[in-house]
Amino acid sequence: MKHWVTILIILLLVSCEKEPVETIYFDLAGKDGVFITCEGNFMYGNASLSFYDKEEKRVYNQIYAARNNAPLGDVAQSVTRIGGKLYIVVNNSGKIVVANSQTIGFEGVIPGLTSPRYIHLVNENKAYVSDLYARAITIINPKNNTITGRIDVSDGKKLYQRHATEQFAEAEGKIFVTCWSNDEYILVIDCGNDIVTDSIKTPLQPKDIVVDKNNKLWVMCDGGYEGSPLGNTPPALLRIDPVTLTIEQKFSFSQNNDAPTQLAINSTFDTLLFVSGGVHKMGVDSRYLPDVPFIPASGHLYYSLGVDPYNDEIYLADAIDYTQSAIIYRYSKAGKLIDSFKVGITPGSYLFTE
Repeated sequence: MKHWVTILIILLLVSCEKEPVETIYFDLAGKDGVFITCEGNFMYGNASLSFYDKEEKRVYNQIYAARNNAPLGDVAQSVTRIGGKLYIVVNNSGKIVVANSQTIGFEGVIPGLTSPRYIHLVNENKAYVSDLYARAITIINPKNNTITGRIDVSDGKKLYQRHATEQFAEAEGKIFVTCWSNDEYILVIDCGNDIVTDSIKTPLQPKDIVVDKNNKLWVMCDGGYEGSPLGNTPPALLRIDPVTLTIEQKFSFSQNNDAPTQLAINSTFDTLLFVSGGVHKMGVDSRYLPDVPFIPASGHLYYSLGVDPYNDEIYLADAIDYTQSAIIYRYSKAGKLIDSFKVGITPGSYLFTE
């Protein structure tokens, strides 16, 4: 009897070895939806990419791994579409994965980065990549997916990891980049010569940045954290003139409130949205911070916010406990819940399609 059991086990093992791994072929051409990067857990290499079809209310998870039979990497930070390709920034893996935006098929990789965060397209031959630790902005050519240069952003101070570049915005012919981790500056870049020409000092840890209908910059500063080498201060929302590089208005938050994060703007560029417990809305001409959330937290741990630039619908990710599949809540621009669906671990950024 044992002899036949042994033979059966061997046959099963052989059959398993010969069975090909299934590859799923996607065709997202013409689908109206949103790509969602899921960070995964730091050092676990379980980052993933999801796609949600708005018309069908259907979510496709782990689409990169399913299509390419390969992991995405460690901590998917952001995703940008350039032409017909997705550029997925994988932070702790120090790389950018390039995939076809319709089939999700692998098309290349840009390795050799330190801790990349976000991509800003300058022109068809040039894009900037921010970085948490490199003390430089990396310049890439999307035409051939190569690194073509770097912009030094170091200020010579060894105590802090300055400048830790984060999010980009473009206004008045200049490119602005926030310096977030243990920092307090926005850098001004001349994209013709690829040099830093100026800086704007802000409250601690400026992170999210958007441009409004009046071509003003809005920046959310989270104020740092207790025990930071820079100390910590009340969070603040800033309106900045991109011509004079001056802070025109500063809205301060109480340190007792939920730290504001995830600054976004609507399709007409006249209304700001941000997370502070729940979701708050604020007109760009307002003189006061909103008192009451537009969408209450209601026990959710809202980690990320996406606003659809085509119809102003709002996507909110509840990270739950940062170890299990998160839930995305989809709201109308009026704040009515439309749908909810599960994605990967810790969804952090959104790329909307039409």
